[in-house]
Amino acid sequence: MEVFEYTRPMMHPEPGKFYQINPEEYEHPNPWKESFQQLYKGAHVKPGFAEHFYSNPARYKGRENMLYYDTIEDALGGVQEAHFDGLIFVHSGIYTDEWIYIESPITMIGAAPGKVADKVIIENTRDSTFVFMEGSEDAYVGYMTIRFNPDDKSAQHHNAHHCLEITVNCSPIIDHCIIRSTCTVGSAVCVSGQGACPTIKHCNISDCENVGLYITDHAQGIYEDNEISNNALAGIWVKNHGNPIIRRNHIHHGRDVGVFTFDHGMGYFESCNIHRNRIAGFEVKAYANPTVVRCEIHHGQTGGIYVHEKGRGQFIENKIYANNFAGVWITSNSDPTIRGNAIFNGNQGGVYIFGDGRGLIEGNDIYGNALAGIQIRTNSCPIVRHNKIHDGQHGGIYVHEKGQGVIEENEVYSNTLAGVWVTTGSTPVLRRNRIHSGKQVGVYFYDNGHGVLEDNDIYNHMYSGVQIRTGSNPKIRRNKIWGGQNGGILVYNSGLGFIEDNEIFDNAMAGVWIKTDSNPTLRRNKIHDGRDGGICIFNGGRGLLEENDIFRNAQAGVLISTNSHPVLRKNRIFDGFAAGLYSLNHILKG
Repeated sequence: MEVFEYTRPMMHPEPGKFYQINPEEYEHPNPWKESFQQLYKGAHVKPGFAEHFYSNPARYKGRENMLYYDTIEDALGGVQEAHFDGLIFVHSGIYTDEWIYIESPITMIGAAPGKVADKVIIENTRDSTFVFMEGSEDAYVGYMTIRFNPDDKSAQHHNAHHCLEITVNCSPIIDHCIIRSTCTVGSAVCVSGQGACPTIKHCNISDCENVGLYITDHAQGIYEDNEISNNALAGIWVKNHGNPIIRRNHIHHGRDVGVFTFDHGMGYFESCNIHRNRIAGFEVKAYANPTVVRCEIHHGQTGGIYVHEKGRGQFIENKIYANNFAGVWITSNSDPTIRGNAIFNGNQGGVYIFGDGRGLIEGNDIYGNALAGIQIRTNSCPIVRHNKIHDGQHGGIYVHEKGQGVIEENEVYSNTLAGVWVTTGSTPVLRRNRIHSGKQVGVYFYDNGHGVLEDNDIYNHMYSGVQIRTGSNPKIRRNKIWGGQNGGILVYNSGLGFIEDNEIFDNAMAGVWIKTDSNPTLRRNKIHDGRDGGICIFNGGRGLLEENDIFRNAQAGVLISTNSHPVLRKNRIFDGFAAGLYSLNHILKG
């Protein structure tokens, strides 16, 4: 179609909608004719052609109602023509330093053969290339390259200059555009102010020397199916109550973070592919509260998601994998919700909560990570529930350096090291978890690890179900500890602990071992059907054993070796297959 230069028909079935088709795949017999009928009322910007056109009317018979201009500014000034419906075709060429301020509902589209946007280039070296102002609520710009290319690329006044600037109370459509900025300050696209609500779709915002897309000051908008890559700063910034809808964008290979929400930024991010960014795939800071749903966040050169300095956010049903650092980092009084995600195959841990981090970690599938599935440290206190934490190359949950948290109703299994580690002054509460089938210990308290372990099922570990050592003093209540290929509970090297109302059975070695200067309290436990002894106390072990039922064990119900001095009160030791109480001391204390 010579008038428009398109290689394939450009269809325009309704305002704000353009797309090219392959003629052989189109259902109607003559798509070129249909395209012409939909487009013919437009004006054309074709430098040097207007004079030739108007001086040769006979040659261009049939085009009498068409308008031709040499510049975009002239075409915008002609919108008052009676027969002009606001449609402007910008033909092949490079258009430099035009003053393009749009404050009416015009439609501007590139017109060129081949890949249209590559052939129609609009750039500015001094000011924003396109500025949309109030009155442009139904404007459309599509199928062109839009560049901001200043001579002094770092001048601070260019912080206010952009390829696209979309201001208050306007909602233009930007479609199939290539957007490039060589300026090292500011952003390529800036959407700011109340009522700024564009639709930006099928655009490529890449190779910019600053931020790709910046949404701020209560701006909104719909951003769909865009390619955002290799930008020097964040691919997307959302700040100061900006609240966009961002769907199916491909945000990758950024030289900084993929998406950065901060200073009360919000937004709904759905089905985006965020990967291979130099810093985190998604960063949340300073009261920002985005919702991120069904995205893939992967192969980050640092972490996947980084929430810090009182950040919030809801991260729901995402796939977070193969990041160099933790899949999710939460720190400095941040309190996000991490729900229903798959967090896997990280080069470090799955979820890392530190430095007074909070958060609800719920219903996630966390597996195959090189370090702990969940790590909690330095006064952090998350809620961790209903997760599956499994098949890690390290431990399942690691709580250390005064870590806290409520950890309940999780399934922790098949990890290479301990299912749960609690150490260095930490005090978590673990309730109603299933911790099983680990290649080492089930739950391991050491170096002053404390906390509460209650109503859990702990079973089928290669080592003991629970180990307590070196000053650790947990409260262990109402658990079932069984099926271990070693002992049920091992207390050693000055371990302590209150071990009450547990059922400990069917372990390959003693139900409870107490040794090397340890001094726990055991009350009202049922210790039975062990493949070895019930309770074995040796190498200076002590402890208070009170009101326990110890029965049907293959070896002695209670074995006390030389130099061990426990206190036994009101225990019932019965139906064993060897001695009920066997002491190697000359005098049995207690």
